[in-house]
Amino acid sequence: MSWLAVAGEAVATVSGPAGEAAGGEGGSPQVSLTPQTRVLAALIAIAFTAFVLDLIRRHRLQERYSVIWFAAGLAMLLGAAFPGLLEVVAGLMGVRDTNVALFSLILLLLLGLALNFSIIASRQAEQITRLAQEQAIATAEEQAASAVSAVGGGAGEEVRRPGDGAGGSQAPPG
Repeated sequence: MSWLAVAGEAVATVSGPAGEAAGGEGGSPQVSLTPQTRVLAALIAIAFTAFVLDLIRRHRLQERYSVIWFAAGLAMLLGAAFPGLLEVVAGLMGVRDTNVALFSLILLLLLGLALNFSIIASRQAEQITRLAQEQAIATAEEQAASAVSAVGGGAGEEVRRPGDGAGGSQAPPG
């Protein structure tokens, strides 16, 4: 029995009642990619890496966050160049199906990214709170200093208020 394992032209074949791989040993499906699929996957990986470089160049992505995306692009390129590498990874994980290994790795990557971004968001929320508090303190100190100078602590400055009779009639500000 054979079945389509991944979208496109990647096909995994399984034969026999025990699930032995066709042309292989150990009972795990083989990943076989056509040359066109491998070239397409390599081009997508290169385009992705170029996109990450462009984001850095335009200051849309900081260098410290780009490392994970370069690693993802490199992993895509390695997967395109060496499709048998996924079988090795599946064997190391103790998984018989390469699709399960691939989806498990992607899930772990996404969970790691979500955790990383949650940490970054928490750190930035703390910084925003601290900066807002510092700004409020600075504004309050500035207002207190201007109130002290307005009451009479100013050095030779005359304070005029509308309607206090000092200086005659005043035109409204505007």
